[in-house]
Amino acid sequence: MSRYIGLDAHATSCTLAVVGKSGRRLGSQVVETNGSALVEAIKAIPRPRHLCIEEGTQSAWLYEVLSPVVDEMVVTQQNRKSTGNKSDKLDSFGLATGLCKGTLPRRIYKAPQRFAELRALAHTYTKIAWDVARTRNRLKSLYMSRGVHATGKSVYGTAKRDEWLSLLPTTYRSSASLLYAELDQMVELKAEAREQLVKESHRHDISHVLETCPGLGEVRVAQVISTVITPHRFRTARQYWSYCGFAIVMRSSSDWVQGSRGFERKAVLSTRGLNRQFNRVLKEVYKSAVISVLKDTTHPLTLHYERLLAAGTKPPNARLTIARKIAALSLAMWKNEERYDPERHTTHR
Repeated sequence: MSRYIGLDAHATSCTLAVVGKSGRRLGSQVVETNGSALVEAIKAIPRPRHLCIEEGTQSAWLYEVLSPVVDEMVVTQQNRKSTGNKSDKLDSFGLATGLCKGTLPRRIYKAPQRFAELRALAHTYTKIAWDVARTRNRLKSLYMSRGVHATGKSVYGTAKRDEWLSLLPTTYRSSASLLYAELDQMVELKAEAREQLVKESHRHDISHVLETCPGLGEVRVAQVISTVITPHRFRTARQYWSYCGFAIVMRSSSDWVQGSRGFERKAVLSTRGLNRQFNRVLKEVYKSAVISVLKDTTHPLTLHYERLLAAGTKPPNARLTIARKIAALSLAMWKNEERYDPERHTTHR
């Protein structure tokens, strides 16, 4: 008889709950958050074993450690809409029951063995880039708080740093100097992280193929590879659009009204924007790629963008169309392992 296991993981302890095929609760236990201890606890449960955990900080590690000892392992999205009583035991039984009945909110793809180092470096580079942007915002905020209109990028550099500092009152120059010191260190660290990320990305042949895609440079390709892992997860480009946050949500209700000829369909506004569940890294990558492509006024995608504007399409919708094309193009290039051919992929009228 199949056993469905729910695992609620925390920093020092994990709660295991087991239900049977009928949904009957068979037992629960608390285990130390330790790889060998968790493996032994799960091995003590009869096969076939089906394990479910929630997406979180430890989910990748748990998937790597526990997937070899179970027949099926599922990582699901965290349930933030639960009501009523809550405890680790109830949460783990909820995961086990959801896996048994097929009512889990959303399954999350995991492949910890592929591109492991690349994924770690991409994650670290993104965090450092955020820290650089945060330090720059703090520095500019300091100038603005004293009435100094700090615009442009010269305020961050070293060439005119003394001129910018002279605009601040003496009591604020020490704070600005500390922020400048932090920024210099973060910029240097970001450059080192970028170098290691690109070096690791170039160890995989597919990176050289994807770097020929319009708007995708070395860093963006590394982020795409480390996030998608394999293009065969997506059967069509529309599925990939949804994953990237480019799918249009259509919702309507009471579409039919009774008229002289019976029920007639009425015109309703059913567009509700883009889907809200998506991968934020990929959406940022392809939105940035659009900006890079549009700088080239002779590029076929730029010409297509201008035709869309001339036809009355709003600029945000036109940029969404170009982002979709770049996403679909990169997916096809990855699947077929083909470099970008401008003549083949030229967008005609």
